[in-house]
Amino acid sequence: MTREIRAQLQGIGDALQDVLAAAFDGEVRATDDAALLGIVSAAADVIRRAEGVPIATVGEVQARSTSTVRDERLTTQLGSRTVGELIQRATRFAAARTGEIERAARAVHRPVALTGEQLAAPFPALRGALRAGVVGVDAAAAIVGPLQAAATRASRAGLLAADTELAAAAGGDAPDAPPPASAAELRAFAQVWAAYLDQDGAEPREAVALRKRELTLGREHDGLVPVRGELLVEVAAQLQRVFHSILNPKNPPGVCFVPDGESEGGVGDAAAPDEADAPAPPSDVRTRAQKQHDALATALNAAAAAGGLPDVGGAAPTLVVTAWEEDLGTGRGRARIPGSDVPVPVGVAAHTGCVGNVQRVVLDRRGRIVSLSFAGRVFTAHQRRAILARDGGCFIPGCNAPPEWCEIHHVIDAARGGPTHTDNGVAVCWHHHRTLETSGWEIRMRDGVPEVRGPAWWDPAQRWRPGGRRRWRAPEDSWP
Repeated sequence: MTREIRAQLQGIGDALQDVLAAAFDGEVRATDDAALLGIVSAAADVIRRAEGVPIATVGEVQARSTSTVRDERLTTQLGSRTVGELIQRATRFAAARTGEIERAARAVHRPVALTGEQLAAPFPALRGALRAGVVGVDAAAAIVGPLQAAATRASRAGLLAADTELAAAAGGDAPDAPPPASAAELRAFAQVWAAYLDQDGAEPREAVALRKRELTLGREHDGLVPVRGELLVEVAAQLQRVFHSILNPKNPPGVCFVPDGESEGGVGDAAAPDEADAPAPPSDVRTRAQKQHDALATALNAAAAAGGLPDVGGAAPTLVVTAWEEDLGTGRGRARIPGSDVPVPVGVAAHTGCVGNVQRVVLDRRGRIVSLSFAGRVFTAHQRRAILARDGGCFIPGCNAPPEWCEIHHVIDAARGGPTHTDNGVAVCWHHHRTLETSGWEIRMRDGVPEVRGPAWWDPAQRWRPGGRRRWRAPEDSWP
């Protein structure tokens, strides 16, 4: 029978291949609006019916992978650690989708008792809806999630009642029922049922919050990693205070007005010739969300550098970025970060190495480690204090990041022979340090004094100018 199911599915797939070719070859262009939507609806109906097959099959895979004897498990026999890993290999689906299939399979699979008797499924009505092809994976997951969360505190009779009503809503076959509910609507209905079933046995609000707290990092996509989760109130408040401390400096960026007769440098203090025609500092064009991201990056770097975190593998938590040495020298190429298979620009490696020690690992083309070396590139505490005292904060005009949130940038990168010396260091915030290669801002050292040149949109003259936090100064014959 198993061979017959597989052969039937292959036949359906062959038939769908002809339809697929026709759809992509332009035949849908000749259809009117109603027919076009009809094709979409019919295709979705086929998908829902097809999705029931892997749900029913995965239920059996799960049953065969639960033996107390490890070697007897199906997953072990096929060289997989988990059912999810096995299903991902067989289907080529993403982990999130196979997870939904697994949850639905557990909800509708009929277990077998020791006597060989087949028992009822946890959610029999949903099983019937899947068998009838009226719900697919997304609708099944929308129903199962909230109900399973309430299952430990709800009666069996209540769960069956919810199962019956939700399955009827999914199929649209209840008396005087509206059209079949969407997956989003089913999730909302299931959440209402879960709240009703759990009303007498719900945990106190604080206990629920503690149980549900979470923070997860998703998979990299287009150079970004999604962050999802829910924070406890006090944790969110502390994070908000960190944001305020970084994003609300005392002096806001932008144009600062002073009384007539006074320059920004102090009463009677004439501006230097190369400063007199300097354009107004640019406003910060980052969105609030972008600023909060950069504030979190600043806080994480500060925490890692403070030395108070637990060791990882006998050393302080250190981000290790791998790049070819020649790419670091030219500034072109790619680098790799642990936990991601997607290369990042080599500038990320340069930024990371600029604020931390560098361990060089030389590999031959076969992948053998042929040499190890360590290069200290971290400015000492004394050097850092001196540079921050000179620059007063982020060196980029218009940025008022305070000194304590700044990193020290090697103006000439160490990979190009630049020394870790105060004559080669300048204070920049995390945001401007990370974007220095692409934002149009340039920094150079002239006789040990840093200068900055802004992008053409800010300074059409493209002149090198002093940067850093402008100081209130006494007359020239006293403190310089």
